[in-house]
Amino acid sequence: MAANQDTRPNCMECFHFYITHEPAHPYGCRAIGFKSSQYPAVVVYKNSGIHCQLYRPKR
Repeated sequence: MAANQDTRPNCMECFHFYITHEPAHPYGCRAIGFKSSQYPAVVVYKNSGIHCQLYRPKR
């Protein structure tokens, strides 16, 4: 599922997404290499204004 302009990718369905088990930063993205308190796709959109371009569906 590629994201169109109206929807962001679903991190829970992305190969790069993982749960960190750190209370302050529970969500991580291996492709971009960061942890966050919000889903990585939300952080990417807030900072760049475009939807995540590294989304890859799980197999």
